[in-house]
Amino acid sequence: MFQKGIVFLFLCLFKSQAVALIRTLAIKPDILLMDEPFSALDYQSRLSISEDVFRILKEEKKSLIMVTHDIAEAISICDKVIVLSERPCVVKKVFEIEFSQKATPIANRNAKEFASYYNQIWKEIDHEF
Repeated sequence: MFQKGIVFLFLCLFKSQAVALIRTLAIKPDILLMDEPFSALDYQSRLSISEDVFRILKEEKKSLIMVTHDIAEAISICDKVIVLSERPCVVKKVFEIEFSQKATPIANRNAKEFASYYNQIWKEIDHEF
């Protein structure tokens, strides 16, 4: 019985993310703003739904501004990663993400450039601690 509750919770979280995206796209915005959109999901679900969101945004030709604390998520989905400072917030550095073969978010995580971007962004963030 406890496992059903976990499955139900998982399905609710996953469905609520999908429903929120569909509801947002229904009003046909040019730009979507997503604040930690996958943070309530487990790792596998995050990867799966990021693939779906990426595909939908490309098909619908939409732009996305995504706030995330997940460096890998940002690199794998976005064309540009903007690192912000602590408060008062200013732009510290902008990284143009260019893969030799831009693909899906999961495939981008395996790209040869991925680790370099990750390390550069991590170093930029690490200077604040």
